[in-house]
Amino acid sequence: MATASIPPTTEARDVFRELGYTVSEGGREFVAERKWRRVLVTALCMDDDDLDPYLTDGGETPRLRCFVTWRSNADDLQERLTSLKPPYDWAVIGVDPGGDDFSVMEGAPGSP
Repeated sequence: MATASIPPTTEARDVFRELGYTVSEGGREFVAERKWRRVLVTALCMDDDDLDPYLTDGGETPRLRCFVTWRSNADDLQERLTSLKPPYDWAVIGVDPGGDDFSVMEGAPGSP
């Protein structure tokens, strides 16, 4: 059973592979590519209170970002990101433990 303190890195990679993306290796952050899309994916857990490192856009960050967290944390993460207004297009994916199912929550309406 997954705990809130362990980010869903395996589940995040599985979701993007299932969607037809090629994913890079690495830790909690990886790049998923498909056709013209290049998405920086970050797996987060409930213990990730400080989102500042993920909010900046230093010019090398893909303009598409996706944050993957446990489904029980997805609404909270979406609300936090909406209030912080990151400078890129983003989405949140909530996954179930074991990767059986997931839901996609788009970024804030009118986000860049």
